[in-house]
Amino acid sequence: MIGNKTFAIIKPSAVKDNHIGEITAMIEKKGFRVNAMKLTKMSFDDASKFYNVHKDKPFYNDLCKYMSAGPIMPLILSKENAVKSFRNLIGATNPAEAQEGTIRHKFGKSIDENAIHGSDSDENAANEMDFFFTKNEIF
Repeated sequence: MIGNKTFAIIKPSAVKDNHIGEITAMIEKKGFRVNAMKLTKMSFDDASKFYNVHKDKPFYNDLCKYMSAGPIMPLILSKENAVKSFRNLIGATNPAEAQEGTIRHKFGKSIDENAIHGSDSDENAANEMDFFFTKNEIF
């Protein structure tokens, strides 16, 4: 149900540094239910399609290279007011500006390697879920 679901990706640097368990534990402690998750890898082409909304921004090419550089962990999460609640949990895009106790503050290395992606709207959450998951993969 839109409004009660959101989408996230644990990014390559956080996967490489073995933070999947710690990040999912933080997510669950904040009352989110994990409805789907899988370890996968995006091709550069897939990353280009996923981040197409940013295609005219100067960081687009580097973002696509980074997101296709190693394994990622996409997740579908549910909780009341999921998108807003999750955005609060992950913190500011720049880990240096993220509040203490947020995922990006704790695990982000830089604005480029900020540990986690979170949908910014219900509409984007639905589109992003569909990009990575089929209906029979979601619980």
